[in-house]
Amino acid sequence: MKFLLLVALLGVIWWVWKKRAAVPPSAPRPDPRPEKMVACAHCGLLLPESDSIAAGDSFYCSEAHRQAADAGRR
Repeated sequence: MKFLLLVALLGVIWWVWKKRAAVPPSAPRPDPRPEKMVACAHCGLLLPESDSIAAGDSFYCSEAHRQAADAGRR
């Protein structure tokens, strides 16, 4: 009886070990690249360059601020 219990215990240990070995380790995620931040030429809000609206050398946080800055120049 003790022999059967020992065999069963060794079987469970082997099964758990094989199960853990079959799971591939998760690949490390690459660090996201920092993005250039720009200030809105109208209100000064800092935002990522990809989210801004560029007009010449200036960047704006919204179309309304671009239009307001354009109207102020006239």
